Amino acid sequence: LPRHATDGHGSAFGSLPTSTHTQPLRIIMTATTAITTSGSTANKQRVSYFYQPDVGHFYYGPSHPMKPHRIKMAHHLILSYGMYRQMECYKSHPASPSEMAAFHSEDYINFMAKVTPDNLRGFSNAMNRFNVGEYTDCPVFDGLFEFTQLYTGASLDGAVKLNRGDCDIAVNWSGGLHHAKKSEASGFCYINDIVLAILEMLKVHARVLYIDIDVHHGDGVEEAFYCTDRVMTFSLHKYGDFFPGTGHIKDTGAKEGTGFSVNAPLTSGMTDGTYEKLFKPVLSKIMEVFQPGAIVLQCGADSLTGDRLGCFNLSLKGHAECVKFTKSFNVPTLVLGGGGYTIRNVARCWAYETSVLLDMELPDEIPYNDYYEYYAPDFKLHLTPEQRENMNTEASLESVRVDLLTQLISLKGAPSVQMMEVPPDFEVIKEDLNAEKERKSTKEDRDGEGMNDGGSADDRRSGKGKTKDGKGDRKEHEAELAG
Repeated sequence: LPRHATDGHGSAFGSLPTSTHTQPLRIIMTATTAITTSGSTANKQRVSYFYQPDVGHFYYGPSHPMKPHRIKMAHHLILSYGMYRQMECYKSHPASPSEMAAFHSEDYINFMAKVTPDNLRGFSNAMNRFNVGEYTDCPVFDGLFEFTQLYTGASLDGAVKLNRGDCDIAVNWSGGLHHAKKSEASGFCYINDIVLAILEMLKVHARVLYIDIDVHHGDGVEEAFYCTDRVMTFSLHKYGDFFPGTGHIKDTGAKEGTGFSVNAPLTSGMTDGTYEKLFKPVLSKIMEVFQPGAIVLQCGADSLTGDRLGCFNLSLKGHAECVKFTKSFNVPTLVLGGGGYTIRNVARCWAYETSVLLDMELPDEIPYNDYYEYYAPDFKLHLTPEQRENMNTEASLESVRVDLLTQLISLKGAPSVQMMEVPPDFEVIKEDLNAEKERKSTKEDRDGEGMNDGGSADDRRSGKGKTKDGKGDRKEHEAELAG
């Protein structure tokens, strides 16, 4: 096992390869699945990986497309490929209500902590107010609040590690739930771990850049920082008659934040080459103009080819090229998950992107692991894009690229911030393992993906966020309407 550090924020995950993983780990040490490491070890970036063993056991419901089980599948691929040996692995702490209150309203957090499938009738008004419940895209399921605590705590732990300079890259594939608002659940997201992590990073860094490569617009994060110049948001997403309906190219921020929201509205069929031609020049200009002290990268895998709810056509290599390019700037980076509804491909994606962060080359043959059967029939890591038309024309992409570069050039350099004494890290909850409640295991859906598990007809996200006519007309942003 690798050397493990012990830290008050995320205990050393020394027991990572449990007995159930032992056999697959032995298998992958054969010559046929040998992993090579590229680059100089002297200049290698230090990677910390945060994971909670229970996070993949929660279940949104039988017809819901969001399946936390994908996180566990990705974790098993990371283990079976032997990548855990190249990074510090931590079991993250569950976030407390007081930590969540750094962004979310107290009423909303109290509601989330109390509501259960058994007491729904007593919360009918609150469920309507907070957009939670049976008739929304955010159901109340067993262990809901615990689930939000686990994925949020891992993102906060990663932010603290980066703030302390203990690592260069922190990874939490369970995080990246970018749609949640201050007092409202949205788009399968309840607590916005991204906003909370950025707020933590702002204690140390004058400027933080948020990058979102999910197929859906990162509306919750943009809204939270729409009026500040200390956080720049950069989102590439499908736009038009598509959830959440926000992210027009003219949504550039308000008040002090004018110009610091960068939106690339795209349409169906986006390919590796066209995505790269837009992503790289715009990000290069952002880094030149904004000069962030830290980056948060949301790697939603629903922009991959073959996603059940997405409509882009990216391969793993095309998606991961964004990760690789972001990494090349050598800025402290928090890497998070996000969307992704063809779960075998989500696991492939996040495992491969972990290898990119580690400068490791993986064989295309998937090593044996507890979920090996999910990768049938070819049992290969990489995906072949579909034969479909890219609706993004060269002219439309060039127009978006020019508009965004013009927006960035007009900014008057990186904003300066007078940094006072750095606030303390968030308070750590010391878990009493003996008093920890034994969770009731839920069905892990090992029979694969079939009817009612995430097809486009199962996308129950409300149309509240859609543009009025579905053609992508710009809406006024809430922050612009505030006094």
